[in-house]
Amino acid sequence: MTAKKILVAEDSSVIQNITKKVLQFQNFDIKSAKNGQQVLKMIEKEDFAAILMDINMPILDGMSCAKKIRSLDDSTKANVPIIAITGNAQNYTMDDFKDAGINDYLPKPLNFDKLVLTVKKYAQ
Repeated sequence: MTAKKILVAEDSSVIQNITKKVLQFQNFDIKSAKNGQQVLKMIEKEDFAAILMDINMPILDGMSCAKKIRSLDDSTKANVPIIAITGNAQNYTMDDFKDAGINDYLPKPLNFDKLVLTVKKYAQ
């Protein structure tokens, strides 16, 4: 069975590395990006089972990036599940996330059991 590819978009190396290790332990194949612009370049080249998207990233933030993904011509790529990761979830409502095309969100500090369950729920 091929490992499902998950894209972790997070500008914090620490969070990115821990998330990567936790998900690799669950047999996911992890790619990572530091900003929304890198996410868009990577999604052009390969398909992902899900994207973990930090909301506050340099160059192109998670909300804007999610909207750009949802407007892609390739429907497989445009419909990839996007899970927001945010340290200030109280600044957004689930409606804000849904309007941007985000399927779900995880607050920081990350609960790694919830991270694994959420990724498994969407990465099918």
